[in-house]
Amino acid sequence: MKRLLFFVFLLSTSSYGFSARAGHDFNSENAHQGNIKFRPNVLAIKYDFVVAADGSGDYTTIQSAIDAVPDMRKKETIILIKPSTYKEKLVLPASKTNVTFLGEDNKKTIITYDAYAAKKNVFGEEIGTSGSSGFYVFGDGFMARNITFENSSGPVGQAVAVRVDGDKVIFDHCRFLGFQDTLYPHGDDSRQYYKDCYIEGTTDFIFGWSTAVFEDCEVFTKEGGSYITAASTLDDTEYGFVFINCKLTGNAPEQSVYLGRPWRPFAQTVFINCNMGKHIKPEGWHNWNKPEAEQTTFYAEYQSKGPGAGGERVSWSHQLTDSQMEKYNLETIFRDWNPKDKLENEMN
Repeated sequence: MKRLLFFVFLLSTSSYGFSARAGHDFNSENAHQGNIKFRPNVLAIKYDFVVAADGSGDYTTIQSAIDAVPDMRKKETIILIKPSTYKEKLVLPASKTNVTFLGEDNKKTIITYDAYAAKKNVFGEEIGTSGSSGFYVFGDGFMARNITFENSSGPVGQAVAVRVDGDKVIFDHCRFLGFQDTLYPHGDDSRQYYKDCYIEGTTDFIFGWSTAVFEDCEVFTKEGGSYITAASTLDDTEYGFVFINCKLTGNAPEQSVYLGRPWRPFAQTVFINCNMGKHIKPEGWHNWNKPEAEQTTFYAEYQSKGPGAGGERVSWSHQLTDSQMEKYNLETIFRDWNPKDKLENEMN
């Protein structure tokens, strides 16, 4: 039987009616740190398991709670994660379907690990980029709300915070912290939706094969950064990375950061109605020293604004027309899945 938890939430107007953010009344001058002053409203949330590092819940580790979820469950299993810093290398197996991580405050509920690509395993071999991930999401229907996911290795090369392979995955009001290769939407058949998230890094810090939509997110390029995205979209995949109403911020030097470069030849990345800071280079895009990729990639923008939106973009990128924009909506991108339906249902 599910238990009830009462949260203090913000209800704010959004494209699906409202969004909910857990947390108490707090404030900060630094928007990119994820602190926002909340207007309270009380909602009841049902949950199945509680993880609490102090021993006051059902489990003291998140992996133990994951392991307790019945395999191939059709109904949602909600795991409430109490505020603390959890240093764990997590795996959500493909058999653990429809699992939700629920935090109370994304600044106080932190999942962290410190592996990196050049780190050696027990056999003395480098673990590689995929091996560096602190959290592997293989299960379909996963959702996380109000959680920070961090790779704390520092600027040591590729170091992934989260790798996502499961389909129909949602991150709502989450933070992804790291340097190079922070967020890895990996599965080539995976559809992912990021709403009101904060994602930071230096180089290629959003990269991979998946179809992923980022809506109302902040994408923060740290000092020393050079490329935001490195999509590796397959030739027969219709959509790659799509950013809608996002803010591109950072403390990288002025005109020093590219919007993206093609990790694989058919990379697709589109920015729609995004506000771009002065750190974005006027040319916008880079070919990764592969001139042939200019003929196969699809890099595009629609009504970009801000100091980083000016300047002459590379000739092989695109400015979308109003008619082309008709195909960039969630129903078309995600086909038979609309993540906003699940977000709405969680609030009812």
